[in-house]
Amino acid sequence: MKDPRTRKSSRTIEPIFKSVSPSSAGSVPGSPIYIGDRTPVDATLSLIQYNAEQVCFITPESLEEILAMQEEGMVNWINVNGLADQDLVKRLCGYFRLETLTVEDILNTEHRPKAEDFGTYFFLITKMITRRPDGSVEYEQVSIVITRLGVITFQETPGDCFGPVRERLRTGVGRLRRLGPSYLAYALLDVITDNYFAVLESLGDLLEAKEDEAVSRSAGNRFMVDLQGVKADLGRMRRTVWPVREAVSALLHSQSEILEDGLDPFLRDLYENTVQVLDSLEVYRETAASIHEVYLSSVSNRMNEVMKVLTIISTIFIPLTFIVGVYGMNFRYMPELEHPWGYPVTWGVMIAVALGMVAYFKKKKWF
Repeated sequence: MKDPRTRKSSRTIEPIFKSVSPSSAGSVPGSPIYIGDRTPVDATLSLIQYNAEQVCFITPESLEEILAMQEEGMVNWINVNGLADQDLVKRLCGYFRLETLTVEDILNTEHRPKAEDFGTYFFLITKMITRRPDGSVEYEQVSIVITRLGVITFQETPGDCFGPVRERLRTGVGRLRRLGPSYLAYALLDVITDNYFAVLESLGDLLEAKEDEAVSRSAGNRFMVDLQGVKADLGRMRRTVWPVREAVSALLHSQSEILEDGLDPFLRDLYENTVQVLDSLEVYRETAASIHEVYLSSVSNRMNEVMKVLTIISTIFIPLTFIVGVYGMNFRYMPELEHPWGYPVTWGVMIAVALGMVAYFKKKKWF
């Protein structure tokens, strides 16, 4: 199955409720405590400052260096990779006067995607989905804060899919350098959504291979394990993208003063892409279910063929067993036992019966 997009170009069950670590249970709401299913990594910082005329890529040595470089008239994109240093996250959020509940949501990497308007800033949580070389699907939370000065992004681990955005900033191609922070946030959400399509395409290719394998005799016990893994990936991805669609819808219908005028057409396009991802996920889930049914039917048909052959063989041997059983009785007076042609005649009768039954079965097209 090829790219499911028409316009644009992973196995545990994700928890439905917010996960709580033992250290966070009973804590005061807004407490900056890391919650997640992986060990947090040390934070690395980066800063990109740009306007229509210039762009500057900076790798600072400390948070204070980043804060001192915030400049009016420039869009400032601060990226934090790694959430191990909770104090750093708290100080960065404190500088921009973010709510304590926002800090808590940033550090809770199991949070449901959402969009919230706090007046002085707009807060988004989304999920970045990538496919590893080993075929598994990886989920990473990305928190995006839109302020008047720029955008702050928080990621769980180094490495992301934002390379195309950085390249557009570097080369000045398109409108990205001419527009403000909210358009940068849209560009980040757009490239994350584009990556959903890439993951979907790889899962679709895997389903296509499984579809061909389902009717082949080479499909073994591993087939069902792999297919169930794909179904689990599709189910988790659907549960992840569904709230992302709601978050994009909230962003589209927001009246926040932080968001620029003229952003609605781009957000509508982004919303349509998330809907398209969900539609493709539904199609793939139905395809996976049909492949499952085809495989079970194929196995059942092969079993029926085996049983048919065994039944025919058993049926042929029933009269032969009867003849052998009759002449295997130890009665004293059996005329055929002393007949000189008794043995070959018995063999002839048994062969004739067997051949006659085979001819009859072939005439009935039973095999």
